Amino acid sequence: MQNIDMLIHARWVIPVEPAHTVFDHYGVAVHDGRIIELLPSRDAGQKYQAEVQHHLDQHALIPGLINAHTHAAMTLFRGLADDLPLMDWLQNHIWPAESHWVSAEFVHDGTQLAVAEMIRGGTTCFNDMYFFPDETARVADNAGIRAAVGLILLDFPTIWANNADEYIHKGIEIHDRFRNHPLISTVFAPHAPYTVSDTPLERVVMLAEELDIPIHMHVHETAHEVSEAEQKTQRRPLQRLIDIGVVSPRLLAVHMTQLKEQEIVQFAATGAHVVHCPESNLKLASGFCPVQTLHLANVNVALGTDGAASNNDLDMLGEIKTAALLAKAVSGDASALPAADVLRMATINGAKALGLDNIIGSLEAGKAADLVAVHLDELASQPVYNALSQIVYASGRHQVTDVWVAGKQLLNNRALTTLDEKAVLAKAKNWAEKIYAADKH
Repeated sequence: MQNIDMLIHARWVIPVEPAHTVFDHYGVAVHDGRIIELLPSRDAGQKYQAEVQHHLDQHALIPGLINAHTHAAMTLFRGLADDLPLMDWLQNHIWPAESHWVSAEFVHDGTQLAVAEMIRGGTTCFNDMYFFPDETARVADNAGIRAAVGLILLDFPTIWANNADEYIHKGIEIHDRFRNHPLISTVFAPHAPYTVSDTPLERVVMLAEELDIPIHMHVHETAHEVSEAEQKTQRRPLQRLIDIGVVSPRLLAVHMTQLKEQEIVQFAATGAHVVHCPESNLKLASGFCPVQTLHLANVNVALGTDGAASNNDLDMLGEIKTAALLAKAVSGDASALPAADVLRMATINGAKALGLDNIIGSLEAGKAADLVAVHLDELASQPVYNALSQIVYASGRHQVTDVWVAGKQLLNNRALTTLDEKAVLAKAKNWAEKIYAADKH
C-alpha cells in the first residue's frame, strides 16, 4: 500500500472535468497538497494507507469555488448605502466613506471578515480589487486561502497612491514580493474606463505582457457609463479598450451588462474573459449580462460576487443559483446555462480567467487539493436524484462543512481552523460602531 497524507471518501465526487460527471462512492487521494488520484472508495482503501482519512457519507465533494471578482475589505461597508443606483451609490456614499475610513488597518480587518465568510461558504480562491493590496495578500496568506491580488490603478489620488505612476510603482513592488508565493498571485486592476485614462492603460498592457499576469477591470457596467463615454469620446468604452490593446486573453472584463451583438462577436475573437456578477447587477439595477449568448459565442465566463457593499454577501453558492436562473429569464430559454455549466463558471472558468487552470478549478490528478464538502442529507436538499443539480438549485452555503486549500483544512465540520471567528467579529463590530457614530454626526 502507498503511504499518503489524506484520503477523502465521499458519497458523491463532482470533479467538473470531465464535464457532467458525478462519481458515486468515490475517494480522493491527496499527498503533498495535491490530488494524486480519484478512484472508487472500495479500491482506495486497498491501494492507499493515509495518515488522515475523512468519511463524508452524506456529502458531495466539489472543487473549491473561485470568486472571480471581489472588493474584499468592503465587507465593512456592508449595508451602508442600500437601494441606490450605481453612480449615486458610488459617488455620493461609497467614495466619501472610503476617503474617510480606508487605511491599512481597515483593509486588513475587512479582508479578514471577507475571507472568513468566503471560506465558510466554500470559496477557496478570490480575485480582489482594492486599496492596500499588500494587506489583502497578508490576510490571505495567514488564513491559507488562495488569492489573486489586484494591483489597483486610478487616475486620481487616494489613500493608497497620488497618481498613476505611484499606483503602478507600488503594484510592481507587490508583484515582486509575492511572485513565488504558492497561494498569492497578482493581477493588474485598473478600476474602470471612466477612472483610468489612455496612457496608464497603455503602460498596464505593456507591463502585463512583460510580467505575464492578467488585467482585471470593470467594463460596460451600466448604460450610463456607456452613454457618457460615447458623448465624451465618440466611442463606446469597450471599443476604446480594444483600440488601446487592453482586450486580449489577459483581460477579465467584469459586469459587461451593456453589449451589442457585434461587440460580443468582436470580444469573442480576442479570447478575453467575462466575469459575471448577477446579484450585484440586480441590486444596483445595472442591467443583464447576456451570459447565454456569450456562452454560445465560446466566451469564457467566470462568476463573482462583487463586494459585500453592493451584493450584500460573498456567497458563491447563492451566486451560482442566481446566475442559472437569471440566464434562463434573460434568454427566454429554460435550457440555458444548465447546472453543470454554471458550476463550471464558479470553478474551472474562473481558474482559466486567472491563468490558474493548470493548478485549480477541477478535481484532477496533479492539481492542488482545493476541495469543498457540501452536506446534502438535509430537508431542503433531499431526495437526491442528481447531486450536481442539487448543489446548484437546492443547496446553500450553510451546508458547506469542510474546506481544504492545497490539502490544508481551513474549515473542519463548519469550524474555521485558521481564523479566530470571535476576534474577526469583534473587529467588524468595532468598525461598525465608529462608522455609524460618524455618519450620525
